[in-house]
Amino acid sequence: MDHLSPQRRSENMRRIRSTNTTPEIVVRRILHRAGFRFRLHSKNLPGCPDIVLMRHKIAVFVHGCFWHGHKCKDGRRPKSNRPYWNKKLDRNITRDRVSTSMLKRMDWKRIVIWACEVKNVVALETRLERLLKNCKRERKWQ
Repeated sequence: MDHLSPQRRSENMRRIRSTNTTPEIVVRRILHRAGFRFRLHSKNLPGCPDIVLMRHKIAVFVHGCFWHGHKCKDGRRPKSNRPYWNKKLDRNITRDRVSTSMLKRMDWKRIVIWACEVKNVVALETRLERLLKNCKRERKWQ
């Protein structure tokens, strides 16, 4: 059972942003410091990636663990109103798979950064450096 009233729960859910989230901004700062230039929220690509490295044909998605079904403690599904949440979250996961296959057909590389990974910035920088090592741009990884 939800401990919040329906009005309060609705207000909380309304405050959740889909763009310019804190994890997304952290990833953008890391990429920018490394010398990468990018576009944001390109509606021309499947899934509307959060960050797009056009020159390298790389789409970066910064996924919230809850909303996209990550297998971490933040990705757990609610115990109340399970049919509603299962349907909603399963649709998100299906939509992610479809956009991934469409990007592959377009010869784009897809990188997913989970919100829980952003908590350890050093590890995230290392991971991004490894994933983007083949990009021709000079990088300034610190």
